[in-house]
Amino acid sequence: MSQLFDNEPKGSVPDHDVMMRGRRLLDITGVKQVESFDNEEFLLETTMGFLSIKGQNLQMKNLDVDKGIVSIKGKVYDLIYLDEHSGEKAKGFFGKLFK
Repeated sequence: MSQLFDNEPKGSVPDHDVMMRGRRLLDITGVKQVESFDNEEFLLETTMGFLSIKGQNLQMKNLDVDKGIVSIKGKVYDLIYLDEHSGEKAKGFFGKLFK
């Protein structure tokens, strides 16, 4: 186990952080579940709500479900949290997603 998660009880999901390098590489912690993904959009459930990542040529570089870590590479255009604070936007997004 890496030092970053040494204080976490085994099996728990760590705090949520998003680290971006040059708009081309994203490391995201605190991921509970990958809801969907393709080369233009990822939808992740994190400990701080749903996170939509939009871009071009997006690929999952790394997935560690036990630690709640996802790494994505590609050109990132947009990071949007879909939660109760943006109810209209979330409703519209999920409405389009599940039509």
